Amino acid sequence: MSTARPVDGLEQRLRRLGADRYHHRHPFNLRMHEGLLSPDELRTWILNRFHYQRHIPVKDALILSKLGTRELRQSWIRRIHDHDGVPGEDGRPAQDGGIERWLRLGEAAGLQRGLLMSGEGVLPAVRLAVDGYVNFCRNATVLEAVASSLTELFAPDLMTTRIAAWERHYPWVEPEGLRYFQMRVGQGRRDAEEALALVERWTRGRRADENLALEAVAFKCDVLWSLLDAVERAGEKAAEHARGPSDAV
Repeated sequence: MSTARPVDGLEQRLRRLGADRYHHRHPFNLRMHEGLLSPDELRTWILNRFHYQRHIPVKDALILSKLGTRELRQSWIRRIHDHDGVPGEDGRPAQDGGIERWLRLGEAAGLQRGLLMSGEGVLPAVRLAVDGYVNFCRNATVLEAVASSLTELFAPDLMTTRIAAWERHYPWVEPEGLRYFQMRVGQGRRDAEEALALVERWTRGRRADENLALEAVAFKCDVLWSLLDAVERAGEKAAEHARGPSDAV
């Protein structure tokens, strides 16, 4: 009987990568979920993360343009509607999307939606990370672009943890503000299953193609991690400024 170790499938390799590199392990997220963020730190994260959120339908439109069949485009366009909303016949939204829910999150935390929409205060490193992700989806192969979305495999658990943490530690945020996170639990699971099925079909167990998919997910993890690095450093600098210069010895 052979004692050779079985080769892990793509999903197992993806989940192992996510366990190591997804941003659920970032110190800023850990502090968020432990209730250790100040209101200003939380607002800084909301503002900068919104810059990422508003570009999700942009990157999905780029992916949509790479899909070769009507059926695939009909399926993928739902992701754009999930974030931009669905327009009604009278021009007003028939269904709100994730961007609107994130604006309400900002308002629930004390941020004016006009500030969020203006982009004022978005950190340069956050702009660079988001631009990098959008350009990746623009220039990569369809396999790599779709695979980069597979961080959604890990997002629902993070959202569930976040909802509980915010309800417990940040009661000053109006409950309606949590609607974005609540909606993304189910949407994220559905999107992850859809994208994983596509990537598995396109790679067909070919190790070289699977490696391209894994590299795309690793890149996306780096984007999310870099965003939090920038926000965390901004909080540290603000705290240093509030303390003022050290007393001379």
